[in-house]
Amino acid sequence: MDLEYYEILEITKDADSGIIKKAYRKQALKFHPDRNRGDKSAEERFKLINEAYQVLSDPDKKSTYDRYGKAGLDSQGFSHFSDMDYGDIMGDLGSIFESVFGGGFNAGGRGQRRQRKYPLDSEVEIDLAFNEAIFGCKKEVDYSYKEPCEDCSGTGSSDGKKSTCNECGGKGQVFYRQGFMTYSQTCPHCNGKGTTIENPCSTCNAKGFSEKSDKVTIDIPEGIDNGNRIRVARRGNIDDNGDQGDLYIQTNVGEDEHFQRHNDDIYIEVPLFFTQIALGGDITIPTLRGETKLDIPMGAKDKQQFVILNEGVRNVHTGELGNMVAQIKIKYPKKLSTEQRETLTKLQEDFGIESTPHESSFEGVVAKIKGWFK
Repeated sequence: MDLEYYEILEITKDADSGIIKKAYRKQALKFHPDRNRGDKSAEERFKLINEAYQVLSDPDKKSTYDRYGKAGLDSQGFSHFSDMDYGDIMGDLGSIFESVFGGGFNAGGRGQRRQRKYPLDSEVEIDLAFNEAIFGCKKEVDYSYKEPCEDCSGTGSSDGKKSTCNECGGKGQVFYRQGFMTYSQTCPHCNGKGTTIENPCSTCNAKGFSEKSDKVTIDIPEGIDNGNRIRVARRGNIDDNGDQGDLYIQTNVGEDEHFQRHNDDIYIEVPLFFTQIALGGDITIPTLRGETKLDIPMGAKDKQQFVILNEGVRNVHTGELGNMVAQIKIKYPKKLSTEQRETLTKLQEDFGIESTPHESSFEGVVAKIKGWFK
């Protein structure tokens, strides 16, 4: 890839140091290998971005490059990465790594961020019966939360003392070189804490926190659905500063034998004997809140649906009611007695040609097919 350094950073030659640095951060973030795993082209582009930045961020190298190009750098002994200050480069990349990994990157000890032992927010699941979710209820929820260990004041050390990790020098990160690239990873010796404990607290086993159980009674709103979450403020974990997170309760809603839910609509299957379909008429079917009349027209089709307005679930946000959908399922006898067979045969004969619609529909079809092969 033979691109000019200004093209690589997507800037013009009159760009000042601030613009150069900003462009470098943008391009490095876009093509960083950890965001493009397995993409060789992105890896090569990332190398060129660092090469371009090393030259254009140095006034002497930039001046030489502007006048003579890469050949001028080589002729004056500026091997592109021979005198590169990796501390500066990795320091500039600190904010980039934080964007990629959500924090915790440390280059040369700069920009180190305080890390919690555990997230403040916690989550628990509860099971709800079908009707509890539809109509709402009160529910007692068992949960646990973390708080700093009282015996060691959250340090994890029985004497409250911590030592700087010898492996990473207190950075929480270790660095390694591969070619001209420098990579970082969480220190395996201190697990990113930057410190080690010589006399671990026996109460919390050096974790620095304990877990406590508690209960809370919450109002389950009418219309809540499977997988919804309910937030209970200040019932989460507590950190060393006394800050407390929130508890999130995720719902698992059970099924019903007759009703099926889809968002705010309720579906019910209505089994009807074939004679009911032939005769038509009113039938009574159950709803979520009682029962209703359903008018079955003569000759209704199998799986035909009828919508009953405002007999569904109340939307948990808007309060509006969904609909109920009744779907017909036609049932036929599995066997017939001699008398029933005779009755049905007589009924078929009474209808005459109407009882054998296939004969009129297929009349002449066989003759037409035979004509295809003459």
